[in-house]
Amino acid sequence: MTPGCLRWCPDKIASGLCVEGLKNSGMHIKKTTANLEKVRNTMKKISRSFTQIFIPMLLIGCGPSESPNNDLPELSFQESFQTQLIEAEPGTIIVVPPGVHNFSRSLSLTVPGVTIRGAGMDQSILSFINQAQGAEGLLVTADDFVIEDLAIENTIGDALKVNESTNVTIRRVRTEWTNGPDPENGAYGIYPVQSRNILIEGSVAIGAADAGIYVGQSSQIIVRNSRAEYNVAGIEIENSTFADVYDNVATNNTGGILVFDLPNLEVQGGQSTRVFNNEVYRNNTENFAPEGAIVGNVPPGTGLLILANDNIEVFENQFWDNGNVNIMIYSYTLGGRTIEDPNYDPFPEKIYIHDNEYSGGGTAPRHQLLVAWHKKAQVNTPNIVWGGLVREGNDSSDIVCLGPNSSASFLNLKGGLDPENISYDPEPHNCTLPRLAAIDLDSPGDD
Repeated sequence: MTPGCLRWCPDKIASGLCVEGLKNSGMHIKKTTANLEKVRNTMKKISRSFTQIFIPMLLIGCGPSESPNNDLPELSFQESFQTQLIEAEPGTIIVVPPGVHNFSRSLSLTVPGVTIRGAGMDQSILSFINQAQGAEGLLVTADDFVIEDLAIENTIGDALKVNESTNVTIRRVRTEWTNGPDPENGAYGIYPVQSRNILIEGSVAIGAADAGIYVGQSSQIIVRNSRAEYNVAGIEIENSTFADVYDNVATNNTGGILVFDLPNLEVQGGQSTRVFNNEVYRNNTENFAPEGAIVGNVPPGTGLLILANDNIEVFENQFWDNGNVNIMIYSYTLGGRTIEDPNYDPFPEKIYIHDNEYSGGGTAPRHQLLVAWHKKAQVNTPNIVWGGLVREGNDSSDIVCLGPNSSASFLNLKGGLDPENISYDPEPHNCTLPRLAAIDLDSPGDD
């Protein structure tokens, strides 16, 4: 019989394609008029046999194939999750079921247009407490990425890192090191870097040894309705442009909110950040950053720290009980720090601070220059402290503007070289600056 004849579908049998095989099997059909009727009868019998016996078999063969391993157990979610990330296509939604899912190595995603969705930040938990491989919990290098309603816990390094991506939505995600503040914790909780159109909302970051919510070297950023607690830096915007940070809570960190521009990075010139309607209070946790980290220089008890950044507007926030200082603005070179990067601008400019509320704070100065000043003054740190360094030829009012008739207490350290050569006079800074525009993300996530 023709090889494979039995595997052919019924339409091929009906067309007579198997006849040749029947010939080859030894059936001698004489093509004479006398035997024609006999041949016809024989073929009818054969056809009925195929219909009754073989066609059901053929139909089975023509249907979908079945795995010979049907009896094997299904993979657990932990075992299948990375496969889903690898095999995902644009538009894929990967569902993380409720429960604690343990991973021993990093996860990664490189496919654009993927959504990872859990059942809630306290229900769907990706745990890396037994992580043995990888530098992150989840690393994403893909555009149009959405992650929501889950937690990432106890990673060796960064919890959620998003690198070189456009249109990033991080919604109701919790990153946490559950052992509390510890220099052995991962550096960053929620960590978009070198990205654009970033929305972080409704999220929680706890226990990072650098920054809980960090956006670096990026543009077009919104961080809102989130909470940062027991990190070295609660929320940090670094070397980035056009950011809105609002309706957040920063508490029990070393520093509540940081707006930095640092040298020796690929992207510099941080500017145009609005910090408004936040609650920034009791950020008095001792600095637990590992040795050598730049945030290791942040004094415990700092509410808002602005370093070498331009065009910053700070308004309608509530600051209270930050032991070192509620708001501090200074140049990168304050205190004698040197710069080797010729392209770096160390001076903050156009810092507009107005309509905030202050209560308590300044009871335990920790910045080295504030400590020296405090020994002489023996009073609490004023609400707003400026380091006092000015680029040659610039007017000081162009550096810090407090708004007309500001009631906030103020201290100008005048470079900090002489703790007695200071000023408490806000009058040179009673001015206004143009209001910054709201950030409007060109992203479907900002709805």
